[in-house]
Amino acid sequence: MSTTTTGRPTRKIVLWRHGQTAWNLERRFQGSTDIELTEAGVAQARRSARLLASLKPDAIVASDLRRAAATAAELASVTGLTVTHDAALRETYAGEWQGLTHDEILGKYGEQYAAWKRGEPVRRGGGELETEVADRAAPVVLGHAGRLPEGGTLVVVSHGGTIRTTIGRLLGLESSYWEGLGGLSNCCWSVLGEGARGWRLLEHNAGTLPEPVLGDDD
Repeated sequence: MSTTTTGRPTRKIVLWRHGQTAWNLERRFQGSTDIELTEAGVAQARRSARLLASLKPDAIVASDLRRAAATAAELASVTGLTVTHDAALRETYAGEWQGLTHDEILGKYGEQYAAWKRGEPVRRGGGELETEVADRAAPVVLGHAGRLPEGGTLVVVSHGGTIRTTIGRLLGLESSYWEGLGGLSNCCWSVLGEGARGWRLLEHNAGTLPEPVLGDDD
């Protein structure tokens, strides 16, 4: 078990993206649209839940959208934990982009898309700024993490964009750099560990159990 410089066992936050949906396969922007998992998505969640259960999480909090709630339910079924659902963990609301394919977005909103990719603050489709997503999601994650016992683990079941912005906020990165974190595949996760100077990114877009980092600067 890893420890802080004070010798206390470190807390961890596992941020887990939901399983596959039909709109994921179609490269269709979901945003806050409530899309359910495909059969393959359920199978992904079931497999990943068995892996994550071995981390012996202390708490599970999830977006209330069906794709995240169903993913969280698979972990709850093997751990016996109760899932806390919170609408603040929903995916970014993206207004007119929602329901459009990637190609349709490029065709209708090419300049807006390019500005977003450059790291500029953009209300995609007239929706939320990424900083506004972090404003609502990060405090929820920190609140639940703050209630963990020493060495405890929190699993947060959410969405790719929300997870990325939350990680960026918890790491103290400027919002223009959040895109550099990269996306998460369906049912993959990232792990933050509590360090001497705040939260550290230990794993990103992982699909296997976290491994200790050997030979790092601590």
